[in-house]
This record gives sequence, C-alpha cells and structure tokens, in this order.
Amino acid sequence: MLNKYNRRSAVNYAVKYAVDPNENYKYFKFINGNGGDCTNFVSQCLKAGGAPMDKNNIRPWWYQSGKASICWGVAHSLYWYLKMNQSTKRNAIKGQEVQDVNELEIGDVIFYENYRNIIFHAAIITSLIDIEGNKEPRISQHSNNQLNETYKKNYDYKKEHFLKIIL
Repeated sequence: MLNKYNRRSAVNYAVKYAVDPNENYKYFKFINGNGGDCTNFVSQCLKAGGAPMDKNNIRPWWYQSGKASICWGVAHSLYWYLKMNQSTKRNAIKGQEVQDVNELEIGDVIFYENYRNIIFHAAIITSLIDIEGNKEPRISQHSNNQLNETYKKNYDYKKEHFLKIIL
C-alpha cells in the first residue's frame, strides 16, 4: 500500500526549485514553441511528495539518469496518467479532476488545455489566498520559471483542469 501524499513536502520542493531548477534533474528547454520543463518540474514535486516511480509496461512514470518516461515529462501524458490511475484504482499516484477551485489544496496540479484539445502545460499549487471567501490558487512552474503566481495565465488557452492528487 502506498503512503499518503505529503502535500507540504511537494510544495517545499516546488518553492525551493521553482526559480532555480534542481541540478540533479535534466532541464528540458523550450525550443521553437515546443517542449519545456513544466511537467518534468511537476513530476519532481509529486515525487518529493511521496509518489513512487512507476515502471509498469502500459503507462510508466519514471525518471533516471537524465532520461524520463513520456508520462513524467509531457503534460498531456501526465494528465492522462493521473486520471487513468484514479479510474482504474491502480496502486500509484492518482489525480481526481474537480471543477471547483475551492476543492483544491496545496500540492494539487493544474493542467492547461489549448483550443486543439491538447493539454500543453502543467503547474503545481504552492499556496492559496482567500479572496472574499473563495480560494485563489497560486502556482509554481517551469518554462517560465515562476513562484506563487496566479493560476490564471495570460496566454491563450481554452480551459484549466484541476486535479486533486491522491496516493
């Protein structure tokens, strides 16, 4: 059985490495409008929160010696990895999609979907502020390394997906 997800540990890691990436991991550069390190960073945070690497043959989630599985490093793949684990009740880290930002906690993840229905960006919630009784998530991310920024992005996208992280 897996341990409980340690949200504080995930957030402490995110705060420490949001602006200055951890040199023990390869940094995936944003090149010609493609790629980036956002999902690699979120995966590092999830691992710091207690998520075990998963080397299953169907949907692996792992990082080793500068190499990563697709689910570790690609936003669309991590989104589906977390959601599928929830729906199949796998003994791995899971993400339960919620619609209301007030259900979110630190350590949860926000994914961003473009107008081609592709999840193209991921960020971790590192703080929550109260605005007139509602939670306002603040995220930390890579590929524009930022710490505790608003989750409402200034670039063009269709919607956010809020995933509660569960172990």
